[in-house]
Amino acid sequence: MTYSITWDLDSIFPGGSHSPQLEQRLNELKKQSNDYHQLIDQWIPEKDSNYQELLKILSLQGIISNGFAQCNSFINALSSADTADKKAKTLSGDLYALLPAIQLAETIFTKKLTNISDTDWQHLLSLENVKNIAFRLNEIRRDGKKLLSEQEEHIINTLSLDGLNAWSSHYDTIVASVSIPFKEKDQTTTLLSAGQAFNRMMSDPDQAVRAELFSAWENVWKEKSPLLADTLNHLDGFRLSQYNLHGVTDFLEEPLNYNRMQKETLDVMWATIQKNKQPFIDYLTRKAQLFGKEKMDWQDQDAPIILGDLKEKSFSFDEAASFILENFEKFSPKMAAFSKKAFEKSWIEAEDRPGKRPGGYCTELPETEESRIFMTFGNSINEVATLAHELGHAFHSSVMWDLPVLDREYAMNVAETASTFAELIVADATLKEAETPEEKINLLDTKMQNAIAMFMNIHARFIFETSFYEARKNGLLSEDEITDLMLEAQKQSYQDSLGTYHPHFWASKLHFFIDDVPFYNFPYTFGYLFSMGIYAYANQQGSDFEDQYIALLRDTASMTSEDLAKKHLGVDLTQPDFWQAGIDQVVKDVDEFMTLTEKYIK
Repeated sequence: MTYSITWDLDSIFPGGSHSPQLEQRLNELKKQSNDYHQLIDQWIPEKDSNYQELLKILSLQGIISNGFAQCNSFINALSSADTADKKAKTLSGDLYALLPAIQLAETIFTKKLTNISDTDWQHLLSLENVKNIAFRLNEIRRDGKKLLSEQEEHIINTLSLDGLNAWSSHYDTIVASVSIPFKEKDQTTTLLSAGQAFNRMMSDPDQAVRAELFSAWENVWKEKSPLLADTLNHLDGFRLSQYNLHGVTDFLEEPLNYNRMQKETLDVMWATIQKNKQPFIDYLTRKAQLFGKEKMDWQDQDAPIILGDLKEKSFSFDEAASFILENFEKFSPKMAAFSKKAFEKSWIEAEDRPGKRPGGYCTELPETEESRIFMTFGNSINEVATLAHELGHAFHSSVMWDLPVLDREYAMNVAETASTFAELIVADATLKEAETPEEKINLLDTKMQNAIAMFMNIHARFIFETSFYEARKNGLLSEDEITDLMLEAQKQSYQDSLGTYHPHFWASKLHFFIDDVPFYNFPYTFGYLFSMGIYAYANQQGSDFEDQYIALLRDTASMTSEDLAKKHLGVDLTQPDFWQAGIDQVVKDVDEFMTLTEKYIK
């Protein structure tokens, strides 16, 4: 089967940035927002005895939420596929200009919900049409107690357009200007985008190429660091000001609430990881030795290990699709069938070409009940894993389309569960097909790269971001001060086990500059270890697993992380046992890697 390596966006809104249908939908959104505001203004909870007016408000709220997400996903897809698309940037501004009015209406609505008496509130939640969204309504009511006056909230939301949102957008503008020249072996010079340079820097089999690109990579982000320091300072400064205005003193409160996690859960997860780092340090040191070095250099962490006569397996896009579908089928025929549809309908942008944004993501299109996947496919097993990862996200969304909009708003930590689960399926499938010890070493290393990212790299990001927020409370930080915080965080997380570090990682990483969710790091590690638990459960359950897995996914937006784990896995996330069990699974791979590579160390 041959699949398109570029995505179909015209089926969403034909005509790209100049789509008349997109313009029409934006105009409809504006009118719907006005109607929404009017309905809320006129709503008097005490007189809405059967809450029919409330249900009308919630229905229109869902329509607006779906419409905004549909337009935003489409516009962001245009910008991702072509960073030079200036019209898409303008359209994004037009879309986000609608937000203050929507947010004002939601502030008024939330305040009215908050002011309902406890007795009437319990009556409301007992209604048949409301029971299924009771969890989310309770969250809204809880958060409503922190709101300022309607006028004050409206001012903050309006200023966010040229504050929080603008600084985040500014990062994209700077990244679009990044271009890294690289001299090929034939002496021709290739201009690499940020995405292309990163992929090659981290995966090229030639150490000299990796080192040369890493030097150029560090230099380009160092050059941009004064602009990016301003961006990060003001983005997070705006966020801290918002917290202060709302009486929030702990900058982790919002990300924990968003991820529906207790701080106890987060603390025990990191503490358990911290106690178990030595096997992963041993792995990094052994890998460095296989490269002829004493310690691991930053750019070599994801580099392939080629021993003996091994020729690393390469996948065309079609071969990757076939491999993924075959192995998804073993765990979940429904996930395989869904993924086949994604390939056949060209929902995936994977072409390796200049002008694309770096990284990968999956985005939802709720009005058409579809998803789109963005990445740059480079034919290695790593890109196959990335593709599986993003398909996992898309499948998660697909099993929830029939739920109310409020019950589809799952948080990032559980969002990373389905994606990482899908990635684990591919990783283990490749290991089972290994025909020689050298191939198995190569594939174990590929699988371990994910664990290193979760336990070391992302832990460093968490340490850095915590330190940055603490320091930012006291004023602006220079680019050198931010870089020092990043370097210290990496040394602490990796326990000084590397030969070189990536001091300007903070500048190169989009996740620090996202305006939507603060602390866009620990949810990855949570999702990775949570998916380990699910994967172990799947192997125990056999054919009964698929329906149980889908039931878990469908609950991800309607209960806390702790309750989700208790209901579907029977575990307590506030205790170290669950986290230790996941880490122990990974350590088995480390042990096998160390045994297999022993004979290659001189």
